[in-house]
Amino acid sequence: MKKKVISFVTLGLLWLNLLLMQGCDLIDYHPYDVRISGQTNVNATNIERIERLCAGKDTLRFVATGDTQRWYDDTREFVAHVNQRDDIDFVLHGGDVSDFGVTDEFMWQRDILNKLRMPYVVLLGNHDCIGTGEEAFRKVFGEPNFSFIAARIKFVCLNTNALEFDYSRPVPDFEFMTNEITARGDDFDRTVVCMHVPPFDGEFNNNVANVFEYSVQQYPGLQFCTVAHVHRAKQEELFNDGVIYYMSDCIHHRNYYLFTITPEGYTYEVVNF
Repeated sequence: MKKKVISFVTLGLLWLNLLLMQGCDLIDYHPYDVRISGQTNVNATNIERIERLCAGKDTLRFVATGDTQRWYDDTREFVAHVNQRDDIDFVLHGGDVSDFGVTDEFMWQRDILNKLRMPYVVLLGNHDCIGTGEEAFRKVFGEPNFSFIAARIKFVCLNTNALEFDYSRPVPDFEFMTNEITARGDDFDRTVVCMHVPPFDGEFNNNVANVFEYSVQQYPGLQFCTVAHVHRAKQEELFNDGVIYYMSDCIHHRNYYLFTITPEGYTYEVVNF
């Protein structure tokens, strides 16, 4: 009888081992474990597409949105609405794809945004920095500071979430910003600067707000700045220097910006869906 009990126990353990080896998807890791399934380095892949598709164009049209975080159904409806158009070159997501920095949130949002017909890029938001969120963001989307050029317009995308880094790192990164003024200088004539947190917000390092303004003003042909974070669509000249900061609403309020940049200048509209 004792031998039979041992045999059943052994058989049970062998079966469990086999199940675990063949059914890894059944394992739910810690929510802040940064094991990533599916596509990684989304921004780099999409930047290559944006630059290739927009080369030689004289008119650029792009969508700016942000703060999709917990609103998955609204994000799906946003994607469906944008996909009805055939005149949008790319989508710029201003950050906060996650609410709590949980790894699954980044993958869920990526999988929804991947259904866009046009390429998109995502900036780092303050909620994306919670827990191991920054590491997950880097794996899924890429570096927090990056740039790309579309139709001879450089988009400089910045991490401005200073509070989340407890001032332990340079946020904003002025070395990156300075380098971008001249990097690939022969390929662009105008600039759009993009960020999640705007100057004078509590999450921004306002000790350097004036230095930030000066750095932004150095970019060739500066057009405007895009911002997310505030959960309200508004336009503000933050420094009284002629530069407008266009602040996106959260996706739950069901609207987004549509910018059109031509050789003569730019226009924008707030599109409701």
